[in-house]
Amino acid sequence: MNKKIKSELTDRLFQCILTLETIDECYQLFEDLCTVNEIQAITQRMEVAIMLDEKRTYVEIAEKTGASTATISRVNRCLHYGSDGYRLVIDRIKKQNN
Repeated sequence: MNKKIKSELTDRLFQCILTLETIDECYQLFEDLCTVNEIQAITQRMEVAIMLDEKRTYVEIAEKTGASTATISRVNRCLHYGSDGYRLVIDRIKKQNN
């Protein structure tokens, strides 16, 4: 866990997010919480992570998502050396879809 972001306020934010029960509720909160560009950036990173997990090439990922190679590389580094957040949710989504 990254000690730079760990705080009582961040805990409270994540507790709020954990109360969401539907995709529509996620839209409601995130539209209030983030700018359109921030949501699009987060969405792009998640899609990049999923495509990297699927062993897609950087070229394929860049073409589909519009992500720069720097963004793709950063997400790839997080997948391999990060705190396993991407891995956690990707594996859970795979389980749900099977």
